[in-house]
Amino acid sequence: MIENQIFERIDYTTNKIPKGEYECCKFLNCNFYTADVSNITFRECEFDGCDFSLANLKNTALNDVKFIGCKLLGVQFEGCNSFLLSFQFENSLLKLAVFSKLKLKKTIFKNCNLQETDFSEADLSGSSFDNCDMERAIFHKTILEKVDFRTAFNYSIDPEQNRIKKARFSSMGVVGLLDKYGIVIE
Repeated sequence: MIENQIFERIDYTTNKIPKGEYECCKFLNCNFYTADVSNITFRECEFDGCDFSLANLKNTALNDVKFIGCKLLGVQFEGCNSFLLSFQFENSLLKLAVFSKLKLKKTIFKNCNLQETDFSEADLSGSSFDNCDMERAIFHKTILEKVDFRTAFNYSIDPEQNRIKKARFSSMGVVGLLDKYGIVIE
């Protein structure tokens, strides 16, 4: 087990990350672009300024992990180990990421670009999307109960295809619940 280590400016596209368990570690400005991060456990770790775009996270355990200022383009989170899966994202780019069918209760997304991100059949109960761009994000059979969308923008959510009981929206954001009807609101 690797504990309480700081890894800074390491390029994991050329240097493979050693398999194992990382606990309470910090990764600063590291490059994981297309890297194989499969079958690794990260517990209470923080990734700050890292590029995870197109990284392979098959069976990767992410337990209480923070991504801050990270680039995670096209990351297939649905391949992660679902046991104790928990993370949060701040100031991160998650375009085209896939979270389908995951249990992501109380997940925090703050100041993130979630354009074209797939949340199909995920359970996002109690999660928060604070100041997030959700243009063309996919919500289909998604559990959105008690989710806070008050400061999120550009989303389009079909209330008939998703569970939205007690979800919170701003009065301006309610337009995103009516998109499918093709009506004009002035």
